Amino acid sequence: MVVSGAAHNPVLIWGAGAIGGALGAAFVRAGEEVVFVDAALDHVVAMREDGLEITGPIAPGRVRVRAFAPEELRGTFRRCVLAVKAHHTAGAIEALAPHVAADGFVVSAQNGLNEEVIAARVGRARTVGCFVNFGADYLGPGTVLYGGRAAVVVGELDGAETARIREVHALFRHFDERAVLTPNIFGYLWAKLIYGALLFATALTDDSIADVLAAPEHRAVLTALAREVGTVSRAEGVRLEGFDGFDPDAFLPDAPDERTARSFDDMVAHNRRSLKTHSGIWRDLAVRKRRTEVDAQLGPVVEAGRRRGVPTPLTSAVLERIHDVEEGRRPLARANLDGFA
Repeated sequence: MVVSGAAHNPVLIWGAGAIGGALGAAFVRAGEEVVFVDAALDHVVAMREDGLEITGPIAPGRVRVRAFAPEELRGTFRRCVLAVKAHHTAGAIEALAPHVAADGFVVSAQNGLNEEVIAARVGRARTVGCFVNFGADYLGPGTVLYGGRAAVVVGELDGAETARIREVHALFRHFDERAVLTPNIFGYLWAKLIYGALLFATALTDDSIADVLAAPEHRAVLTALAREVGTVSRAEGVRLEGFDGFDPDAFLPDAPDERTARSFDDMVAHNRRSLKTHSGIWRDLAVRKRRTEVDAQLGPVVEAGRRRGVPTPLTSAVLERIHDVEEGRRPLARANLDGFA
């Protein structure tokens, strides 16, 4: 049991897997008081007994941490970071909400548009936007791989620069000193949905992200898929933000082919530099044999397209094929990228 009090200001990390584990370990090393909560009891027990081990080239080592199962937690916390898989957001925020202090907030360190799900439960005024793209994987109980630096961005949902968002930015700079404070967090989140659609496509194969993105035979369908999501983002009125060599404007419907090809080459170069060769999506399918975030990430794109009158046949096809792999109807193979149109 842990109870927060007025004498201290701990950071609550709800979800101590790849993202939450890597962030929280860095916060601990920086001298922050951190409380970890995770639904996987074996992970909680391992962290309690042996600490949280971060492997990889950037910040390897083991840190002593306080870890709890959700039902063990007591008290409220002002600074809360939600870092669960996107499709677990609704359940997690329901469990987390009673632990958010009256003057507290929840930072969505996740993939997708989960800020909207969080805000529906705790209110937009207590929801902080966050974009993360660094390479990390949960390897097993008590162990997380931090495999490659990449963009970390925070921002208020309305774009305001508040004292609170400056505090959050300073916290996240403990993890990466290059962390960005933006007035346009949804520009990053929608750009990541374009990139995420490509990652879901690469996860239909057993090959690395870089190898699939580099393959000339798949460029046409991958380009069409990314442009489909880009078209939806334009219909939503979003001004896209680039990150880590990814140029989202290269996948707007009127983008020159040369710009699109250059963005693919930049993505390939970025991914070849990371020890994380495959996406977390692929790991869910191939290693952990569990459902992915596809409905929570690509589902909102399809829904927004429907609402805006933008057809999304390729996004829907990727979503369906991911479900086929999840349910054992398809093996992972390059052939899964054929026959979309």
